[in-house]
Amino acid sequence: MNAISVRNLSKSYTTGKQTVEALCNISLQVAAGELFGIIGPDGAGKTSLLRILATLMQPNAGQASVLGLDTTKDYKAIRQKIGYMPGRFSLYQDLSVEENLDFFATIFKTSIDANYQLIKDIYEQIAPFKKRKAGKLSGGMKQKLALCCALIHKPSLLLLDEPTTGVDVMSRKEFWDMLASLQQQGLTIVVATPYMDEASLCDRIALLDRGNFLEIDTPSGIIANHQSTLWAVKSDNMYQLLQDTRSWSGVTNVFPFGEYLHCSPHSSNTDIKELEAYLLSKKQQQIVVKQIEPQIEDVFMHLMNKHHVS
Repeated sequence: MNAISVRNLSKSYTTGKQTVEALCNISLQVAAGELFGIIGPDGAGKTSLLRILATLMQPNAGQASVLGLDTTKDYKAIRQKIGYMPGRFSLYQDLSVEENLDFFATIFKTSIDANYQLIKDIYEQIAPFKKRKAGKLSGGMKQKLALCCALIHKPSLLLLDEPTTGVDVMSRKEFWDMLASLQQQGLTIVVATPYMDEASLCDRIALLDRGNFLEIDTPSGIIANHQSTLWAVKSDNMYQLLQDTRSWSGVTNVFPFGEYLHCSPHSSNTDIKELEAYLLSKKQQQIVVKQIEPQIEDVFMHLMNKHHVS
């Protein structure tokens, strides 16, 4: 049985005279036991989808089921079976770590001790601060407390909305290590994130942009489906290099990536030396052009550009 099944789901918001399509007739299945990533930038529709799955919002059209239950008809039963961590820290800032945990345990008619094995590894990291108010915790500790509260009733499905946004690199790594451990205990996990580097940590991912799924597959499968020549380019004037490279008809999909630009030749017959010669004619200096292997973010930018053009 699938842990999540979404069929032709749509959600729109009306503000004044403008209607924004947050989700556009999307469909999705997440298998039980998967660690599934929803990857996309701000405004892609990630939060809308997770809020519908968490029964906090109803779609305008389509159906969604969670753990075999309808999100509209069976919302009370679903809420007892899922853990949800919203994008913003939503625990009680004036309560201590211990008080927040006790409060959430009481809501679900359980206790910290009852499901301690599930949260043990996480709780031990925040236990030294159990008397500290939640509002005084660091970003990484807030994240761990929120995860403990989402797990306190031993859910079957965990929904996480951008859980690593705003925390340091080390805390991000620790958090994903925790998710891997939770998955080994049989938990199904859905993570929404804008970080492309986190895509490789998921079993499967859905690339989401402007309410549409661009592709759903394993990270390696998505890259394999779009194996095309990719070049990395840099010079001593990166701003002008971006303008010059985009103005050349020999390449397409030119985007900044760190210290390089990434671009694809318009034709398989186009040679790197042609681009080098063009850039030299534009008075570019210290030019570096090399062929590289595409990553998830390269595929995402290619698909997003293709989708916007169409």
